[in-house]
Amino acid sequence: MNEQNVVLITGMSGAGKTTAMNILEDMGYHCIDNFPVQLIDSLGEIINTKPDPRYTNIALATTALDYPKFLQYFENIDVNVRVVFLDASNDKLLLRYKFTRRHHPMMLFKKANTLEEAIEVERDMFDALNERAVLHIDTTKLSQQELKTVLMEKLSLNSHEVFSISFVSFGYKHGVPLDADLIFDVRFLPNPYYIEELKNQTGDDAPVYEYVMSFDQTKEFIRQLKAFLDYMFVQYKNEKKNHLTIGIGCTGGHHRSVSITNWLYDHYKDQFHCYKSHRDKKVG
Repeated sequence: MNEQNVVLITGMSGAGKTTAMNILEDMGYHCIDNFPVQLIDSLGEIINTKPDPRYTNIALATTALDYPKFLQYFENIDVNVRVVFLDASNDKLLLRYKFTRRHHPMMLFKKANTLEEAIEVERDMFDALNERAVLHIDTTKLSQQELKTVLMEKLSLNSHEVFSISFVSFGYKHGVPLDADLIFDVRFLPNPYYIEELKNQTGDDAPVYEYVMSFDQTKEFIRQLKAFLDYMFVQYKNEKKNHLTIGIGCTGGHHRSVSITNWLYDHYKDQFHCYKSHRDKKVG
């Protein structure tokens, strides 16, 4: 008998749940949006008793109001349940709602009177829930294609689950990535920005990388960071966490954070399933 897989897509309204469901449908999931939580027993019966391959891999989109009930139910029956939490900055959510002219669920359910209040109410509701997300995705700066890449990497039906790590460089002046599990600040390292011939290059360029890595501060930081990560990766893997996102931040996200992120990726890529991205490298 095939293992029954359920993916719960939840998160902030406006963060991309509909887009994510469309992507998962293209990936082969049987997608159900706005399923009444009152009928969850009927759905569970279909999943567990009907020999229909359409229900082997299901994706359900759910709101903050119903998410705890869905999660509790599926964790108590014989299915493999995974949670994807989609998030975005409040400013981005506000902009998306103003652009689409849609009504926020918290306003429809009379839990808020303004859009700004609705976003805060919903965020407070999620903050009060236990952290159970296998995959936490910040869509603030993600294109639809980038979101598709992330979902395909993490939820492909053609590959078995493995412990994976994303190393992400960023610039503090552009905001901290919301989906990072661990964040390390490298703004204390010597800054290539103040070297004229390095200013307009990035950590992907050899002269900048070699400059950043040449200092004793960098070498000591790498030594201590590696020891910490070596320990933490084993602990996270033992706790059955499927994916970990490591954020490395400097001021602008061009030089130091990119260099350190590249070193980490190159060092760990043969030990774990690793990804790297430079969120702000091209940001002006």
